[in-house]
Amino acid sequence: MDNPNKQTLGSLVVATLLFIGVIFLYNWPYSLSSELVLSQKTPLCHQLNLTNVEAYGDSLDSALAKASMGNKTVIIAVVNKAYADQDVKGDTTMLDLFLSSFWLGEGTRSLIDHLLIVAVDRTAYDRCQFLRLNCYKLETDGVDFEGEKLYMSQDFIKMMWRRTLFLLQVLKRGYNFVFTDTDIMWLRNPFERLGKNETEDLQISTDMYFGDPWSEKHLINTGFYLVRSNNKTISLFEEWYGKKDNSTGKKEQDVLLDLIRGGIIGHLGLKVRFLDTLYFSGFCQDSKDFRAVTTVHANCCRSITAKVADLKVVLRDWKQFKRLEANSTMNFQWTKHDWCRQSWGPPK
Repeated sequence: MDNPNKQTLGSLVVATLLFIGVIFLYNWPYSLSSELVLSQKTPLCHQLNLTNVEAYGDSLDSALAKASMGNKTVIIAVVNKAYADQDVKGDTTMLDLFLSSFWLGEGTRSLIDHLLIVAVDRTAYDRCQFLRLNCYKLETDGVDFEGEKLYMSQDFIKMMWRRTLFLLQVLKRGYNFVFTDTDIMWLRNPFERLGKNETEDLQISTDMYFGDPWSEKHLINTGFYLVRSNNKTISLFEEWYGKKDNSTGKKEQDVLLDLIRGGIIGHLGLKVRFLDTLYFSGFCQDSKDFRAVTTVHANCCRSITAKVADLKVVLRDWKQFKRLEANSTMNFQWTKHDWCRQSWGPPK
Protein backbone atom coordinates (compact mmCIF):
# COMPACT_ATOMS: atom_id res chain seq x y z
CA MET A 1 0.00 0.00 0.00
CA ASP A 2 1.43 3.44 -1.04
CA ASN A 3 2.37 6.02 1.50
CA PRO A 4 -0.30 8.77 1.58
CA ASN A 5 2.36 11.41 2.28
CA LYS A 6 4.33 10.42 -0.82
CA GLN A 7 1.18 10.55 -2.95
CA THR A 8 0.36 14.00 -1.65
CA LEU A 9 3.94 15.23 -2.27
CA GLY A 10 3.93 13.76 -5.76
CA SER A 11 0.63 15.39 -6.59
CA LEU A 12 1.93 18.72 -5.30
CA VAL A 13 5.06 18.48 -7.47
CA VAL A 14 3.02 17.65 -10.57
CA ALA A 15 0.58 20.48 -9.89
CA THR A 16 3.45 22.92 -9.42
CA LEU A 17 5.11 21.84 -12.67
CA LEU A 18 1.83 22.14 -14.53
CA PHE A 19 1.25 25.60 -13.07
CA ILE A 20 4.75 26.74 -14.09
CA GLY A 21 4.19 25.29 -17.54
CA VAL A 22 0.92 27.15 -17.98
CA ILE A 23 2.50 30.42 -16.87
CA PHE A 24 5.40 29.90 -19.29
CA LEU A 25 3.12 29.07 -22.19
CA TYR A 26 0.95 32.09 -21.45
CA ASN A 27 3.92 34.49 -21.46
CA TRP A 28 6.02 32.85 -24.19
CA PRO A 29 4.44 34.48 -27.28
CA TYR A 30 4.66 37.92 -25.72
CA SER A 31 8.25 37.34 -24.62
CA LEU A 32 9.24 36.04 -28.03
CA SER A 33 7.51 38.82 -29.93
CA SER A 34 9.02 41.40 -27.60
CA GLU A 35 12.43 39.88 -28.14
CA LEU A 36 11.94 39.91 -31.89
CA VAL A 37 10.83 43.53 -31.83
CA LEU A 38 13.79 44.48 -29.69
CA SER A 39 16.17 42.56 -31.91
CA GLN A 40 14.77 44.35 -35.00
CA LYS A 41 14.57 47.82 -33.48
CA THR A 42 18.10 48.83 -34.43
CA PRO A 43 17.96 47.47 -37.98
CA LEU A 44 14.59 49.16 -38.57
CA CYS A 45 15.87 52.48 -37.36
CA HIS A 46 18.98 51.96 -39.44
CA GLN A 47 16.79 51.15 -42.42
CA LEU A 48 14.83 54.37 -41.95
CA ASN A 49 18.06 56.32 -41.77
CA LEU A 50 19.25 54.67 -44.96
CA THR A 51 16.02 55.67 -46.65
CA ASN A 52 16.59 59.30 -45.69
CA VAL A 53 20.18 59.12 -46.88
CA GLU A 54 19.02 57.56 -50.14
CA ALA A 55 16.52 60.34 -50.73
CA TYR A 56 19.23 63.00 -50.63
CA GLY A 57 22.37 61.10 -51.54
CA ASP A 58 22.29 57.53 -52.68
CA SER A 59 19.33 58.10 -55.01
CA LEU A 60 21.41 60.66 -56.91
CA ASP A 61 24.24 58.18 -57.22
CA SER A 62 21.76 55.58 -58.47
CA ALA A 63 20.20 58.00 -60.95
CA LEU A 64 23.59 59.06 -62.29
CA ALA A 65 24.79 55.48 -62.60
CA LYS A 66 21.63 54.47 -64.47
CA ALA A 67 21.89 57.31 -66.99
CA SER A 68 25.65 57.24 -67.38
CA MET A 69 27.52 56.32 -70.52
CA GLY A 70 30.49 54.01 -70.22
CA ASN A 71 32.86 56.91 -69.57
CA LYS A 72 30.78 58.26 -66.65
CA THR A 73 29.18 60.99 -68.74
CA VAL A 74 25.51 61.97 -68.39
CA ILE A 75 23.21 64.48 -70.06
CA ILE A 76 21.41 66.63 -67.49
CA ALA A 77 18.37 68.88 -67.87
CA VAL A 78 16.60 70.71 -65.03
CA VAL A 79 12.81 70.99 -65.35
CA ASN A 80 10.00 72.62 -63.40
CA LYS A 81 6.22 72.56 -63.76
CA ALA A 82 6.16 75.50 -66.16
CA TYR A 83 8.31 73.52 -68.61
CA ALA A 84 6.64 70.14 -68.08
CA ASP A 85 2.91 70.85 -67.80
CA GLN A 86 0.57 72.34 -70.40
CA ASP A 87 -1.39 75.43 -69.56
CA VAL A 88 -5.05 75.69 -70.51
CA LYS A 89 -4.36 77.24 -73.92
CA GLY A 90 -1.24 75.20 -74.71
CA ASP A 91 -1.04 72.22 -77.04
CA THR A 92 2.48 71.20 -76.04
CA THR A 93 5.19 71.91 -73.48
CA MET A 94 8.84 72.86 -73.58
CA LEU A 95 9.74 69.40 -72.32
CA ASP A 96 7.69 67.79 -75.10
CA LEU A 97 9.48 69.83 -77.75
CA PHE A 98 12.85 69.04 -76.21
CA LEU A 99 12.14 65.31 -76.30
CA SER A 100 10.70 65.54 -79.82
CA SER A 101 14.02 66.92 -81.04
CA PHE A 102 15.74 63.72 -79.89
CA TRP A 103 13.26 61.76 -82.02
CA LEU A 104 13.64 64.01 -85.07
CA GLY A 105 17.38 64.59 -84.82
CA GLU A 106 20.19 62.65 -86.49
CA GLY A 107 21.84 60.10 -84.21
CA THR A 108 20.06 61.45 -81.13
CA ARG A 109 17.40 58.85 -80.27
CA SER A 110 19.71 56.59 -78.26
CA LEU A 111 20.93 59.58 -76.22
CA ILE A 112 17.59 59.60 -74.37
CA ASP A 113 18.91 56.63 -72.38
CA HIS A 114 21.64 58.89 -70.99
CA LEU A 115 19.41 61.88 -70.23
CA LEU A 116 18.71 62.60 -66.56
CA ILE A 117 15.74 64.88 -65.94
CA VAL A 118 16.21 66.77 -62.67
CA ALA A 119 12.77 67.86 -61.46
CA VAL A 120 12.54 70.75 -59.01
CA ASP A 121 8.88 70.20 -58.14
CA ARG A 122 6.36 67.36 -57.84
CA THR A 123 4.54 68.02 -61.13
CA ALA A 124 7.74 67.94 -63.15
CA TYR A 125 8.84 64.76 -61.39
CA ASP A 126 5.50 63.03 -61.96
CA ARG A 127 5.56 64.02 -65.62
CA CYS A 128 9.09 62.67 -65.97
CA GLN A 129 8.13 59.35 -64.43
CA PHE A 130 5.03 59.12 -66.62
CA LEU A 131 7.30 59.47 -69.67
CA ARG A 132 9.51 56.70 -68.24
CA LEU A 133 12.66 58.79 -68.39
CA ASN A 134 15.58 58.81 -65.97
CA CYS A 135 14.27 61.10 -63.22
CA TYR A 136 15.67 62.70 -60.08
CA LYS A 137 13.69 64.86 -57.64
CA LEU A 138 15.81 67.77 -56.45
CA GLU A 139 14.89 68.98 -52.97
CA THR A 140 14.58 72.76 -52.86
CA ASP A 141 14.16 73.42 -49.12
CA GLY A 142 10.68 74.88 -49.29
CA VAL A 143 11.41 77.19 -52.24
CA ASP A 144 8.64 77.20 -54.83
CA PHE A 145 10.13 76.63 -58.29
CA GLU A 146 6.87 75.51 -59.94
CA GLY A 147 5.74 78.53 -61.95
CA GLU A 148 7.37 80.29 -64.87
CA LYS A 149 10.49 82.18 -63.83
CA LEU A 150 10.80 85.16 -66.12
CA TYR A 151 14.29 85.97 -67.26
CA MET A 152 16.25 87.88 -64.59
CA SER A 153 13.43 87.76 -62.02
CA GLN A 154 14.51 86.98 -58.44
CA ASP A 155 13.02 83.49 -58.63
CA PHE A 156 14.80 82.91 -61.94
CA ILE A 157 18.14 83.85 -60.37
CA LYS A 158 17.48 81.62 -57.33
CA MET A 159 16.69 78.66 -59.56
CA MET A 160 19.87 79.18 -61.60
CA TRP A 161 22.00 79.17 -58.46
CA ARG A 162 20.26 76.07 -57.12
CA ARG A 163 21.07 74.40 -60.42
CA THR A 164 24.73 75.38 -60.14
CA LEU A 165 24.99 73.88 -56.65
CA PHE A 166 23.42 70.64 -57.85
CA LEU A 167 25.84 70.38 -60.78
CA LEU A 168 28.74 70.88 -58.38
CA GLN A 169 27.54 67.83 -56.47
CA VAL A 170 27.49 65.84 -59.72
CA LEU A 171 31.11 66.78 -60.41
CA LYS A 172 32.12 65.80 -56.88
CA ARG A 173 30.66 62.33 -57.53
CA GLY A 174 33.09 61.89 -60.41
CA TYR A 175 30.66 62.33 -63.32
CA ASN A 176 31.27 64.33 -66.47
CA PHE A 177 28.12 65.87 -67.88
CA VAL A 178 26.56 67.79 -70.70
CA PHE A 179 24.18 70.27 -69.17
CA THR A 180 21.38 71.34 -71.49
CA ASP A 181 18.45 73.67 -71.08
CA THR A 182 15.20 72.17 -72.33
CA ASP A 183 14.71 75.10 -74.70
CA ILE A 184 17.46 73.57 -76.85
CA MET A 185 16.62 71.38 -79.83
CA TRP A 186 19.06 68.50 -80.33
CA LEU A 187 19.09 68.15 -84.13
CA ARG A 188 22.30 66.13 -84.34
CA ASN A 189 24.43 64.20 -81.89
CA PRO A 190 26.54 66.90 -80.19
CA PHE A 191 29.21 64.42 -79.13
CA GLU A 192 30.22 64.27 -82.82
CA ARG A 193 31.13 67.98 -82.64
CA LEU A 194 32.35 68.34 -79.07
CA GLY A 195 36.09 67.98 -78.61
CA LYS A 196 37.11 64.48 -77.58
CA ASN A 197 40.39 65.59 -76.02
CA GLU A 198 40.06 64.83 -72.31
CA THR A 199 42.43 67.68 -71.47
CA GLU A 200 39.61 70.09 -72.38
CA ASP A 201 37.96 70.73 -69.05
CA LEU A 202 35.00 72.80 -70.21
CA GLN A 203 33.30 73.31 -73.57
CA ILE A 204 30.62 75.97 -73.38
CA SER A 205 28.12 77.51 -75.78
CA THR A 206 28.17 81.16 -76.77
CA ASP A 207 25.53 83.76 -77.61
CA MET A 208 27.87 85.27 -80.19
CA TYR A 209 30.89 83.48 -81.65
CA PHE A 210 33.92 85.55 -82.60
CA GLY A 211 35.97 82.99 -84.52
CA ASP A 212 38.56 81.80 -81.97
CA PRO A 213 37.49 78.79 -79.87
CA TRP A 214 40.02 79.68 -77.15
CA SER A 215 39.27 83.39 -76.85
CA GLU A 216 37.98 84.46 -73.44
CA LYS A 217 36.17 87.41 -75.01
CA HIS A 218 33.14 85.35 -76.02
CA LEU A 219 29.69 85.96 -74.56
CA ILE A 220 29.09 82.59 -72.91
CA ASN A 221 25.77 80.86 -72.41
CA THR A 222 25.38 78.37 -69.55
CA GLY A 223 22.41 76.73 -71.26
CA PHE A 224 24.67 74.15 -72.90
CA TYR A 225 28.10 72.95 -71.89
CA LEU A 226 30.22 69.86 -71.40
CA VAL A 227 32.35 69.71 -68.25
CA ARG A 228 34.72 66.97 -67.15
CA SER A 229 34.98 66.04 -63.50
CA ASN A 230 38.39 66.83 -62.06
CA ASN A 231 39.92 68.94 -59.31
CA LYS A 232 40.12 72.00 -61.57
CA THR A 233 36.47 72.00 -62.60
CA ILE A 234 35.32 71.28 -59.05
CA SER A 235 37.35 74.29 -57.90
CA LEU A 236 35.78 76.37 -60.66
CA PHE A 237 32.26 75.46 -59.60
CA GLU A 238 33.07 76.04 -55.93
CA GLU A 239 34.47 79.46 -56.73
CA TRP A 240 31.50 80.19 -58.97
CA TYR A 241 28.85 79.17 -56.43
CA GLY A 242 30.79 80.95 -53.69
CA LYS A 243 30.04 84.26 -55.41
CA LYS A 244 26.26 83.78 -55.11
CA ASP A 245 25.68 86.00 -52.08
CA ASN A 246 27.92 88.79 -53.39
CA SER A 247 26.32 89.05 -56.82
CA THR A 248 23.00 90.77 -56.23
CA GLY A 249 21.06 91.31 -59.43
CA LYS A 250 23.29 89.01 -61.47
CA LYS A 251 22.38 85.59 -62.79
CA GLU A 252 24.91 82.78 -62.46
CA GLN A 253 25.92 83.13 -66.12
CA ASP A 254 26.99 86.74 -65.54
CA VAL A 255 29.05 85.69 -62.52
CA LEU A 256 30.85 82.97 -64.49
CA LEU A 257 31.58 85.45 -67.26
CA ASP A 258 33.03 87.85 -64.66
CA LEU A 259 35.24 85.05 -63.35
CA ILE A 260 36.47 84.25 -66.85
CA ARG A 261 37.19 87.90 -67.57
CA GLY A 262 38.96 88.04 -64.22
CA GLY A 263 41.42 85.34 -65.26
CA ILE A 264 40.11 82.24 -63.46
CA ILE A 265 40.85 80.02 -66.47
CA GLY A 266 44.56 80.73 -66.20
CA HIS A 267 44.49 80.77 -62.41
CA LEU A 268 43.09 77.25 -62.20
CA GLY A 269 44.94 75.97 -65.26
CA LEU A 270 41.70 75.19 -67.08
CA LYS A 271 41.42 74.44 -70.79
CA VAL A 272 38.14 75.92 -72.04
CA ARG A 273 36.72 75.71 -75.57
CA PHE A 274 34.07 78.20 -76.63
CA LEU A 275 31.62 76.56 -79.03
CA ASP A 276 30.99 77.80 -82.56
CA THR A 277 27.41 78.90 -83.25
CA LEU A 278 27.71 77.31 -86.71
CA TYR A 279 27.16 74.03 -84.82
CA PHE A 280 25.79 75.08 -81.42
CA SER A 281 23.47 77.86 -82.48
CA GLY A 282 20.73 79.93 -80.94
CA PHE A 283 18.30 82.72 -81.58
CA CYS A 284 20.99 85.26 -80.68
CA GLN A 285 23.08 84.04 -83.63
CA ASP A 286 21.57 81.51 -86.03
CA SER A 287 23.66 78.81 -87.62
CA LYS A 288 24.22 79.62 -91.28
CA ASP A 289 24.33 75.98 -92.34
CA PHE A 290 21.49 73.48 -91.92
CA ARG A 291 23.92 70.73 -92.87
CA ALA A 292 26.18 71.51 -89.92
CA VAL A 293 23.85 72.71 -87.16
CA THR A 294 23.79 70.46 -84.10
CA THR A 295 21.71 72.30 -81.49
CA VAL A 296 19.38 75.30 -81.58
CA HIS A 297 18.86 77.28 -78.38
CA ALA A 298 15.92 79.63 -77.78
CA ASN A 299 18.21 82.19 -76.17
CA CYS A 300 17.68 85.95 -76.47
CA CYS A 301 14.06 85.22 -75.59
CA ARG A 302 12.16 86.21 -72.46
CA SER A 303 9.07 84.02 -72.00
CA ILE A 304 8.17 80.35 -72.22
CA THR A 305 5.23 81.11 -74.51
CA ALA A 306 7.52 82.83 -77.00
CA LYS A 307 10.16 80.10 -76.78
CA VAL A 308 7.61 77.34 -77.39
CA ALA A 309 6.09 79.16 -80.36
CA ASP A 310 9.42 79.77 -82.07
CA LEU A 311 10.87 76.34 -81.27
CA LYS A 312 7.84 74.73 -82.91
CA VAL A 313 8.82 76.68 -86.01
CA VAL A 314 12.43 75.49 -85.66
CA LEU A 315 11.30 71.87 -85.70
CA ARG A 316 9.06 72.61 -88.69
CA ASP A 317 12.03 74.13 -90.55
CA TRP A 318 14.13 71.10 -89.64
CA LYS A 319 11.54 68.63 -90.91
CA GLN A 320 11.23 70.56 -94.19
CA PHE A 321 14.99 70.53 -94.60
CA LYS A 322 15.19 66.79 -93.93
CA ARG A 323 12.43 66.06 -96.43
CA LEU A 324 14.08 68.06 -99.23
CA GLU A 325 17.75 67.59 -98.32
CA ALA A 326 18.60 64.60 -100.52
CA ASN A 327 17.84 66.19 -103.89
CA SER A 328 17.94 69.87 -103.04
CA THR A 329 20.56 72.50 -103.71
CA MET A 330 18.53 75.15 -101.90
CA ASN A 331 20.25 77.29 -99.29
CA PHE A 332 17.86 76.77 -96.39
CA GLN A 333 17.33 79.61 -93.94
CA TRP A 334 15.64 79.70 -90.55
CA THR A 335 12.27 81.31 -90.18
CA LYS A 336 12.54 84.54 -88.20
CA HIS A 337 12.04 84.15 -84.45
CA ASP A 338 9.26 86.72 -84.25
CA TRP A 339 7.71 85.56 -80.98
CA CYS A 340 11.00 85.84 -79.14
CA ARG A 341 11.84 89.18 -80.69
CA GLN A 342 8.47 90.53 -79.55
CA SER A 343 8.84 89.01 -76.06
CA TRP A 344 11.10 91.89 -75.06
CA GLY A 345 8.48 94.52 -75.90
CA PRO A 346 5.83 95.87 -73.56
CA PRO A 347 3.01 93.41 -72.79
CA LYS A 348 0.04 93.71 -75.10
